[in-house]
Amino acid sequence: MTSPEIKNPPYSFFEKLKFLGPGFILSASIVGSGELIATTVLGAEGGFVTFWVILVSCLIKVAIQLEFGKNAIVTGKPLMSSFSSLPGPKNWAVWSTLLLTLFKIVQVGGMIGGAAIALSMLLPQLSPIMLAFLLGAITSLLIYKNYYSVVERTSMVMVLGFTVFTLASVIAVSYSPFAFTLSDVASGLTFKLPSNLIFVAIGAFGITGVASDEIIAYTYWCLEKGYAKYAGENDGSDEWKVRANGWIKIMYLDALVAMVIYTVVTAAFYLLGASILYGNEDIPSGNQLIETLANIYTQTLGENARLAYTAGAFFVLFSSVFATLAYWTRLFPDIFGELGWIKWEDLKTRKKWVAILAWALPILWALAFAFVNLPSFMVLFGGVVGSVLLIVVVYAAVCFRFKNNRLNLASGAFSTMLFWLSVISIGLVSVYGIVKLF
Repeated sequence: MTSPEIKNPPYSFFEKLKFLGPGFILSASIVGSGELIATTVLGAEGGFVTFWVILVSCLIKVAIQLEFGKNAIVTGKPLMSSFSSLPGPKNWAVWSTLLLTLFKIVQVGGMIGGAAIALSMLLPQLSPIMLAFLLGAITSLLIYKNYYSVVERTSMVMVLGFTVFTLASVIAVSYSPFAFTLSDVASGLTFKLPSNLIFVAIGAFGITGVASDEIIAYTYWCLEKGYAKYAGENDGSDEWKVRANGWIKIMYLDALVAMVIYTVVTAAFYLLGASILYGNEDIPSGNQLIETLANIYTQTLGENARLAYTAGAFFVLFSSVFATLAYWTRLFPDIFGELGWIKWEDLKTRKKWVAILAWALPILWALAFAFVNLPSFMVLFGGVVGSVLLIVVVYAAVCFRFKNNRLNLASGAFSTMLFWLSVISIGLVSVYGIVKLF
């Protein structure tokens, strides 16, 4: 019997656009702390010389993301089910994901703290710490019911807003004393990495573009969008292969659109930081981070743009907090179920844990910000942790590719070359960074 949820994929371009969505949530998560904080700090400290790190980070990791998305469509199961079957000690990848994600509470604390600092510039009568807890409560209200449609639509609005504003600022800097030239940009494509920028570069590589978190999160959004459900369960038939191949290609289009958005915006943040902050030798740090970054906009658009900047900075940072909570409330129940702590198959149990986590996690993030109170360091620390998790993700992607290759779905010489280039590049950058650090 054929499931009523099974659908043949659309073939016209405009019909395919109706099924995009996971990439917008991904962009809302990506274009946040990594871009506003880590990318700009790297530009401020290194000038144009490390521009290549940002571009490589954005472009190279998408092949790993595609492999994870394909695996989600083929299996139709949440990611930890596949992680538990990876070669090696039982559930080692599940435990690694759990422990490393717990370390990243510090990072998200920096993100929610940054958003609170931006909001406190608009509401100076309220302290950033108080606002961090308030923002946590607002995020919880948006997420605790676990509606995918709310996550997707909210993400689309945020992505549109900060993309337009950031690009307007790049155009404006061309008419300021801080205008940069094509030769400046070219100087950042020489693959040099000064030793004093290793920590910042590794953090930026780990957190910009499709970081390990976003790669993992993408699998949940693909499932909730319905790609696997529409393809149906793998019964080995030619009909299933045709459907699965079609939905995988739509997933590829979704990922490509997301990549264009976050690469353009990430490059824009970096170039603004390198042209303005590096020239002023004004390096963001501590609670002065958002105020310092405001120079990007006030120097290009004038003092009247400060209000617009702070509003834009708030939404950039808050979008990451919002998308992260939506992702973590799906990830942790999946981990708990795979470790046998809860009955994941029980929808009522899953919803209960989503609600618990939706309220508990933002409290932990706000507490982390209250104790550490250094959003720039907190975000970059999370980027380094993310680089470690990225090694687990890359290993899993290689295993997924070998396992799913026999199905011969949406594969070819170009995708194979891009995948292995991604694996090798991530491996080399990780090893290079570790060697330079020690």
